[in-house]
Amino acid sequence: MNENKGQLYICATPIGNLEDITLRVLRVLKEVDLIAAEDTRHTLKLLNHYDIKTPMTSYHEHNEAGKAVQLVDKLLGGASIALVSDCGMPGISDPGHELIKGCHEAQIPVTVCPGASAGISALVMSGISARRYAFEGFLPREKKKRKDILGSLASEHRTIILYEAPHRLLVTLRELYEHLGERQVSIVREITKKFEEVRQGSLAEMIEYYDENPVKGEFVLIIEGAAKVPQDWPENIMLHVEHYVEAGLSEMDAMKKAAKDRGVAKSEVYRAYKGGGAG
Repeated sequence: MNENKGQLYICATPIGNLEDITLRVLRVLKEVDLIAAEDTRHTLKLLNHYDIKTPMTSYHEHNEAGKAVQLVDKLLGGASIALVSDCGMPGISDPGHELIKGCHEAQIPVTVCPGASAGISALVMSGISARRYAFEGFLPREKKKRKDILGSLASEHRTIILYEAPHRLLVTLRELYEHLGERQVSIVREITKKFEEVRQGSLAEMIEYYDENPVKGEFVLIIEGAAKVPQDWPENIMLHVEHYVEAGLSEMDAMKKAAKDRGVAKSEVYRAYKGGGAG
């Protein structure tokens, strides 16, 4: 390996409270040659707060591919670079992947300076099982992709972590209820900030609440996973479908789930369920 190569530091920054930054990150931000920031104006507030004068360059989703090449060239020339996003850990629903991948391909040393992460912080605050979880970040805007992901989440047994903006919260809650049925959910708003709030209840209760109250701030949704059905499915299809109905799904969605579990056509489950057959 070329000894003249620099090093990339992936640095976590506060998700709200400026005190949520490690001593190591502060040292690295002061010592590197350059800070690659998602929004230099946003990061400047953090640097000013800690009297850090290190030069910055913008690295965001709109210039990620081209800028990653430029930054790799700088690193190959011996520069040390700190990668930061607006908040939390770079690469988690934020730019970073292309640069990190490029560094590994060029055999440039990469290290991480861990710290705050909104998803994990909200998960441990939620009271919902954190033993196994699936991080989805923001759902896609495109209707078909969104529908496909929501459909796959209906059978996800792990706790689900989603991010959402205030103007889309109610739409997302209604879509979750439509595709997943009734579930317990913990909604964390403005995590680590002045108006931090954790609200818990069923999806139906959260829809009712936010339909009647102002929706402000950034949100993390922690949703309980689907109820597990034993792999040795009940011989009687009616009992199989009733399991999902009791878990909160509509009859139609419960029949779809049972059909998928058993690897048979939905029409077969429909005939057995509506006809009272054993299946």
